[in-house]
Amino acid sequence: MSLIKLFRKRNRKYLFTTPSHGQKFFIFNKFRQFYKSDISETDAHNPQKALYNAQKRAAEIYNTNYTYFLTNGSTSGIIASVLACTNKGDKVLIWRNAHQCHKNAVILAGCEPIFYDLPNIKDWGIPDKTTPDIIDIKGIKAVIVTSPSYEGIVSDIIALKQICKKNNAYLIVDEAHGALYPFSDELPQSAVNIADFTIQSLHKTAGGLNPTALLHVNCDIDAERAISMINTTSPSYPILATIEANINYLNSLKGRKKIKKLISEIKNMKSIVKNVEFGGDDITKILIKKDNLSGNELSDILFNKFNIEDEKTNDISTMLLCGLGTSEKQLLHLQKSLLKL
Repeated sequence: MSLIKLFRKRNRKYLFTTPSHGQKFFIFNKFRQFYKSDISETDAHNPQKALYNAQKRAAEIYNTNYTYFLTNGSTSGIIASVLACTNKGDKVLIWRNAHQCHKNAVILAGCEPIFYDLPNIKDWGIPDKTTPDIIDIKGIKAVIVTSPSYEGIVSDIIALKQICKKNNAYLIVDEAHGALYPFSDELPQSAVNIADFTIQSLHKTAGGLNPTALLHVNCDIDAERAISMINTTSPSYPILATIEANINYLNSLKGRKKIKKLISEIKNMKSIVKNVEFGGDDITKILIKKDNLSGNELSDILFNKFNIEDEKTNDISTMLLCGLGTSEKQLLHLQKSLLKL
């Protein structure tokens, strides 16, 4: 199947997937302007004037020491964080089943990966949160934690930071799926003001374009050199512009109202649908299971019978991802579909 045919086929579905704009919600909506704005090289390694000021304003919005714009996804932020805070031969603690970039970052830094395992939430078939006792290991230079998980399980970042501080280790939080957290009190607490390094993907839930992301630094390490080691000297200026627009929108009254409306609509749907069970810590990740159906069977029914595409499925449960592009129409269709199961 060609890419354009695949796109058209997917576009007929009700998408509860990344990217969360769902091809319909546009913060930066004049796509043709991308080509007009595709100017000569913008040196993101030594940002001056516009880019410098945009990143400085972002740091003020998030109340961080530094906030860097990433045009190569959260992967580049994870790698840059490890490069910035470690030296060759250091030990870095990572979850065994984490995103592959965690291990790749450790290898690229010339460090030694030390793996930890997480228990499963058996009733849901998903990994549980990271707890302080799991990472309380001496001699570790940095710890990488995934919070929230894909399915919306959130760890206690304050408690994890205390353990890392006790062991003189840096805490790196992969918050790729939590980019909305700093902008709503109804969502879990963000790590951006707690961890030493926090990485967020704007495209996953915050309505941004693939592969826009942010690296927040809350320690005295300047990660700019590390970022320059892995990124191109010719980043996309239009994509950088969308990152600035995305942050400004999230921080605006309009953006916060949009997030509040999304949460309210999901709450309303969950209050009406009583024939499935809901789980998870993050309401924007609709984690569901149904008696007498496996997660895979539930996913197939939603896809084939109701034209609903979910984000992630296991043997027990199914997760439908919501973000700024999730419309009331989509949620009403999901509600009606679940009631018909």
